[in-house]
Order: sequence, then structure tokens, then C-alpha cells
Amino acid sequence: MTVKKSLLLLVLALAGILSAFPQDVRIEFEEYDLPNGLHVILSPDHTTPMVAVTLMYHVGSKNEDPERTGFAHFFEHLMFEGTRNIPRGEYSRFVENAGGTLNASTSNDRTYYYELLPSNQLALGLWLESERMLHLKVDSTGIETQRGVVKEEKKQTMDNTPYGTFLYEMMRRAFTRSPYRWVVIGSVEHLNAATYDEFRKFYETYYVPNNAVLTLVGDFEPDSARILIEQYFGNIPRGEYPIERPDMSEPQQTEEIRDTIYDNIQLPAIFQGYHIPASGSHDAYAVEMMNQLLSSGQSSRLYKSIVDQKQLALQIAAIPLPFEGPGLSIILAIPNMGVDPAELEQAIDEEINRLKTELITEREYEKLRNQIENNMVSSNATMASRAHNLATYYTYYGNTGLINTEIEKYMAVSREDIRRVAQEYFNPENRVVLYYLPGKKENQ
Repeated sequence: MTVKKSLLLLVLALAGILSAFPQDVRIEFEEYDLPNGLHVILSPDHTTPMVAVTLMYHVGSKNEDPERTGFAHFFEHLMFEGTRNIPRGEYSRFVENAGGTLNASTSNDRTYYYELLPSNQLALGLWLESERMLHLKVDSTGIETQRGVVKEEKKQTMDNTPYGTFLYEMMRRAFTRSPYRWVVIGSVEHLNAATYDEFRKFYETYYVPNNAVLTLVGDFEPDSARILIEQYFGNIPRGEYPIERPDMSEPQQTEEIRDTIYDNIQLPAIFQGYHIPASGSHDAYAVEMMNQLLSSGQSSRLYKSIVDQKQLALQIAAIPLPFEGPGLSIILAIPNMGVDPAELEQAIDEEINRLKTELITEREYEKLRNQIENNMVSSNATMASRAHNLATYYTYYGNTGLINTEIEKYMAVSREDIRRVAQEYFNPENRVVLYYLPGKKENQ
């Protein structure tokens, strides 16, 4: 056999392996409920001697009283303060001393905590999470400490960051009734006004087993894990207060909302926010694919046309916000020096109108499907990301199995669907447009 023929056979063999890979990668898992309502997902993976221990609570900023915003994000911080059996400030040290890492995040819809630990430290991770579910310190010292932390975080991420207030400005204009109308970090004034009893009730309402998903991914034996889970979580009582699921609907917008924000910035910016349907709907998948077509990489439509060819913008992106309820799709752009923002906005609108009037090409469509397929596989590549995805599919949709089947929902989106959602949702009367211009910063 010649070298050339051998190389050809090798290339063909590799092509076959790569093309089959996404279809063959299935995430194995099992799930069950404890009597107290805690949902448990177990996904063993013995490739690395590590385990991800995660808890997702179905509470985010949308669950807050409009006069007490910022509670969910506040508790993300407070949950690291300490518990009845963990001294103040020592929570992280337990994980770090065991050779692990940890973190947490809050969104509009959920709060998520995780530890990534050596697999022989599984019991430690379960104990730590059960401790703050049952024995969290909600006291004046922790509350005052975290009030200060949140205040500084707001200064750093919003007040003193260029364009840092754009989401705050966008949400309060785009939504009039929906609980998405305020941002996750909430109001420092609301946190300052809140009483101990209000904080305590929020904790006792939402940080309970019947509002949580415990997910384990990694090097463990399911039978042993079940025993430990029962040991650490089985005796935690269900929450006594009703868990409110707020109405996330929003009256249809009928005319464009346009405003100018002056900020301490060097370059102007344009932000367009279009109302889109809730995550998980067929149209939401089509909108996500449309956004990927517009701004994923330097060969995307917006980048190639506006940044590369016309040189109107330094940066441009199209990003759907993945809300559990109806949300927004954001297009943002920073114009090149000397470019009128209105000229840049017109160029963006022209690209949107192209999607409304012309089907994307077959070549673009196949490339888009391949990108989505690759993204889906990559999103489950690590134990931590797999645990997060398993918990999210259950929390948002009540269907953990979507981790293996959601790709079918993307593949069911047609070229006609992409044109249709562009026509239906990406219209001036359905959007908020903000111009950020250099000038004296306004107070929020």
C-alpha cells in the first residue's frame, strides 16, 4: 500500500469517527426524589478521580418583591458566610484544603452552587451543601457584611464600568409588568431597607429541598452516593411557605422605545433589545440560531459586513438572553472612530432585513447546524458543565433527558423558521434602542 493511499484511508477513517462522534456521545444519568422533595441526579464518570457536587435552587431575581430586589443575588453571597457548624468565613477553606474549587452564580431564574472535589471528598461536598440548606447563619453580622460586598460589586460591575448600566437601562424600558424588569444585582436601597425577618423568610421559602436539584457528576458509585445523600439531606424538612412562581408574561410592545444614555465612556455604543419567546420554545431555538448566524465568529454576517467590509464598527454581537420566560435578544455595537451611530444602526437594520426577505443559503444553514452540534457536544465536555446542564434541564423544563435530545430541537429549525422569526420578532415596534454617548453620567 502506498503512503498516499494510506494517508487517504486514514483521513477517511478520521472523518468517519468525527462525523459519528456527536451522535454517539450520550450522557448517562439516573434521577429520583427524596421524600422531602429534593430532586437528585446522578451521572457517574470514572475517567477522572473528581466529582462535581452541585445544588441548583429554582429562585432568581424574578422571585423577588419589586420593593425588595437583589435578594437572590444577596443570598448567593450570604450562603458562604457560615452555618451553625461552619465558622464564619471558613466555608471556602474546607473545599480548598481538600484540593477542590467552588463557586456560585445567580440569574433571573435560578441560583447555582457547586464544588469540584477529589472523588474521595464526596461526603465533604454533600455535608457542606446540606449545612447551608439547613443551618445557614442569617444574622445581623452576615447581613451587614454582605450588604457592603454587594454595594462594592455594584460599583465595580455597573457604576464604574463603561456601558455597565446597559442591562439595567434596557430591562426597565423593555418590561413593564414582567419580573425581568429589574436586574439580578437589584437595588442597594432595597437591601438597606430590608429587615432581618424579610431576609429570613426569603431563605426559608426558597432555599429548601423541595425547591432544589442536587446533581453529582464524576467518579462515584451510585449506591454509595445514595446512602450519603440520604444521610446528609434526608432529614431536612420541606419548606413551610408556598413557593411562588411569578407571572412572567409581558404585554406586547406596540411601538419602538428609543432613548439616549450619557456615560463616562470614550466611544458611543448602540444597544437594541428585541422581545423574544421563552427558552425551550421552537421559536427560541430559531432565534438562537439566527443570532449565531449574525455574530458567531469573523465569518458571521454582522462581522463580515459591518466590521470587515464596511468598517463601521469595532465590535458587534447578537446575544439572546436565555430566560425561563419571554426575554430579549440583544444586538450591541461600538462604532469605529468618526462613524455616526445612526449610520451603524442603519447597517445593522439592513442585515436584519436581509434575513426577513431572503432565505439563508444552504451552505450557511449546514455550517450553522454544524456549529450548533459542535457547541452542544462541547458544552458537556467537563464534569462541571455537565452537572450544570443536567440541573438546568430539570429546573427549567422538568426534563433532564434534554441533555441528550435538545440537539434534535435545533436540527428541527428550518431555513424558513429563521426567516419567519426574523419577520415576527425583529421589528422596530418590538424593540428598545439605547444610544450610549460620552457625557456626564446620569444617576440611576
